[in-house]
Amino acid sequence: MNKIVFNYPYATGREIEAIKDAIQRGHLSGNGHYSKLCHAWLEKTIGSHKALLAHSCTAALEMAAILCDLGPGDEVIMPSYTFVSTANAVVLRGATPVFVDIRPDTLNLDERLVEAAITPRTKAIFVVHYAGVACEMDTIMDIARRHKLLVVEDAAQGIHASYKGRPLGSIGHLAALSFHETKNVISGEGGALLVNDPALAERAEIIWEKGTNRSKFFRGQVDKYTWVDVGSSFLPSELIAAFLWPQLEDTVKICTRRLEIWHDYHAALKLLRDTGRIQGPVIPDNRVHNAHMYYLLANGMRDSRAVLGELKGQGIGAISHYVPLHSAPAGLHFGRAHGKLKVTDEVWRRLIRLPLWPDMRREDVLHVSDAVIRVLGAPKADKRSVS
Repeated sequence: MNKIVFNYPYATGREIEAIKDAIQRGHLSGNGHYSKLCHAWLEKTIGSHKALLAHSCTAALEMAAILCDLGPGDEVIMPSYTFVSTANAVVLRGATPVFVDIRPDTLNLDERLVEAAITPRTKAIFVVHYAGVACEMDTIMDIARRHKLLVVEDAAQGIHASYKGRPLGSIGHLAALSFHETKNVISGEGGALLVNDPALAERAEIIWEKGTNRSKFFRGQVDKYTWVDVGSSFLPSELIAAFLWPQLEDTVKICTRRLEIWHDYHAALKLLRDTGRIQGPVIPDNRVHNAHMYYLLANGMRDSRAVLGELKGQGIGAISHYVPLHSAPAGLHFGRAHGKLKVTDEVWRRLIRLPLWPDMRREDVLHVSDAVIRVLGAPKADKRSVS
């Protein structure tokens, strides 16, 4: 049996050397040499005013929620089809997630439904760039401007992707990135808060430093540091930053390789799409995606389960994705849905994520694709047509 795992963490080969160097530098507790290198790279490459590494994207979202001044009675608009951290960050501040349906093409928050979900209690919009494909940010930012709302980009899957030439994570007032081992660029666990509104930068740094002005102290701006605001222990260690640094340096290489695999899948499964047996990913003309995942939508739960069962039987690590938050026990308790979330309720039952990681071989992609084709009853793909 040709076993193919769903994900295998990618290493550049330079991570151990960077970690050894961090140890030799004698500063391991965070915000040292490698953290500063990563911050500078993110600020320059993405174009954010300030970048702050965090121990997870979850932590970055929690910092963003604090910066939005969320509290009991406040509401935040977001998709239900997302990871729990998007909603947890809001709930931890005592605010209410308001779940809005997603688009049937990109599976992103449906911008056409956002304005109707706004109430006098709405304070922010949390968008999620699903699969590294951008939301319709011009419309969302315009709505936010007119209603005086903050926009937080959950760009956990979005590094090296863009919207109309702008990197994801640079458009909203705040953004969060993930460097979890399943993402394109990794540090095992890890994330970053991106601050695009300069007015939020100083407070972001204070929250990041456990609610103290410690960073000002180390810059010589104050003679003592003290507790000045809420905060927590959001800094990752220098060992995490040292692992991340070579990954950031190789971001283009990593994403280019993932795109090659993505296009191999897309070519191999073309006949299934053309004959209406599946729906594939949709990439609008003004977006550049990063091949974070290759997914397909079967025509119903029966087909989806049949494909997943066949792939599992062949040792292929394909998976479904999120159970919608609005129908989860905690979502029913802490949040509310705006209207009928028909697309969300349909998509999660149909979606299948196929294995995708940089060291996958072309023959592995074809093996996975042929297994999908066999279940859904179409002729095998012509291997020569895969480019």
